[in-house]
Amino acid sequence: MKSQGKLFFFCGKMGAGKSTKSKVVAIENDAVLISEDEWLAAHFPNQIQSFDDYIKYSNLIKPFIKNHFQSLLKVGVNVVMDFPANTVKQRLWFSSLCNELGCDHELLYLNLSDEQCLSQIGKRRLEQPERAHFDTEAVFYHVTQYFEPPCVGEGLNIVLEEKHA
Repeated sequence: MKSQGKLFFFCGKMGAGKSTKSKVVAIENDAVLISEDEWLAAHFPNQIQSFDDYIKYSNLIKPFIKNHFQSLLKVGVNVVMDFPANTVKQRLWFSSLCNELGCDHELLYLNLSDEQCLSQIGKRRLEQPERAHFDTEAVFYHVTQYFEPPCVGEGLNIVLEEKHA
C-alpha cells in the first residue's frame, strides 16, 4: 500500500514570503502546489476588494479545497498549501484535516520583522502592480493585528525560518 503524502503549509505576516517559499518547497518535495490566491481569482474574479471580502470568499472555497487536497494526500501525493496559517483558528483547520487522514505535515513559520515584510511588500507592488491597491502599509498593519505566532502547544510540526536583514 502506498503511503500518504505530506502536507506543507505556512505561517508568516503579510509580505513574509509565504508564496515565494511555497513554490520552492513544492519543487524540493515533488509536491502539488495549491494557491489560495489562484483559487480565489479563478472562482471570484474581481470580487475581493477588501479584507472582509477576502475572509468571506476564502471561507467559501475551503470545503472544495479540503476534498481536493485530502484526495491527493490519500494517494501519496505531497501537497503544498499556499494558504495562510496565521491564526490559531486557521492552523486548527489544517491540523484537523491532517488528523482526519493521519498524514504527516510541516508548518513553515517565516518569522520576519514588520520592517522586513514592509520592504518585501514594497518590492511586490513594483513587480505586481495589479496588487498595489491591496499591498499597502495600512493593509499590512490591519492584517497584522490578527497575526498569532504558532506555539508548541498547538501540536504542530513547526519549522522556524528567520531571515536577518
